[in-house]
Amino acid sequence: MNLSLQDINHLHYITKMTRKHNTDNISRTKAYLNYYFAHPEIKWSFLASMVSRNAGYNMTDLWLPPFINMLNEKERTRMFITYERANWLIFSDAYPQLLTYELSSFLNKPMFYLLKNFHVSQFMINEWESFWNTNNVNRLVRALIVNEQNVIQAPVIKQSFFRKHVFTSLPYLLQDFLMMNAAVFPTFSGVLYGIYVHDFSNVSKRIRIGKQLATILFTPSIYHQVINFAKKCEHTGSRMDYEQFINVNLPVAPLLRSVYPVIEHQDIIRRDWFNWVGIKKKWLEEENVEVKEIGKSFYRKRAMLYAYYHLKQTVKHQ
Repeated sequence: MNLSLQDINHLHYITKMTRKHNTDNISRTKAYLNYYFAHPEIKWSFLASMVSRNAGYNMTDLWLPPFINMLNEKERTRMFITYERANWLIFSDAYPQLLTYELSSFLNKPMFYLLKNFHVSQFMINEWESFWNTNNVNRLVRALIVNEQNVIQAPVIKQSFFRKHVFTSLPYLLQDFLMMNAAVFPTFSGVLYGIYVHDFSNVSKRIRIGKQLATILFTPSIYHQVINFAKKCEHTGSRMDYEQFINVNLPVAPLLRSVYPVIEHQDIIRRDWFNWVGIKKKWLEEENVEVKEIGKSFYRKRAMLYAYYHLKQTVKHQ
């Protein structure tokens, strides 16, 4: 495609802004949220910001005593890199899409043909064109969830290093079996909403979880509490952001930028997943879920983790 000088300038701007905000988990989380404030019709951006907060929590959890005790330094580094790589890769694909929509809105004409230059899937180019014409807000949320999970499937989930050293490792399998991981939406009242994350390596299950999280987040009574929290509580990567409002007596995770450096990612040759995988009908269907508070059960599991850690420490020093 022959691009005009104006198109090239737009591409340079989108590339520059994406690189600027794709520095680390903190910058990505904030960029998603600020974009949502500017374009509230793009509901996925708020969901992405809240899920990105959870990625930061998982990163700094690795510095808590049980994880330091159960995982050696190399294992913890690998876990961090897994979270970081997925977080980076999704942003590098999604943020150019968001900025291209912003550009289209500003110019009052669709500019989604530019997305080919960022190796965005033809699936999403089609979906943005459809959204431009139909304004089907919820369809776009589901499409972006489908896209992001397929974007990370080959380069992270199925990539030989991550598959061997993370997703088939005993600590990961044990955590998965015990369902220790959850994506939580915090509130100032101390109530946590969310869902447990299980079988993370299965793309269909991740898509289902993503759609369920969207259903929970945009339930009106929950949305108003979570958006209020997001507006007023700066993301630091530590669960202390919300644990300060919960009656828990557990060690505090450090601030993300105090323990992790900025990671320089090597970009990869991006193949369009749509050409290789296609679309399953169920991926784009609406997903219902029981909306409930999960904070009590989540922190019971974390208390069990600390009890196991203290037991090991006691036995070790006898």
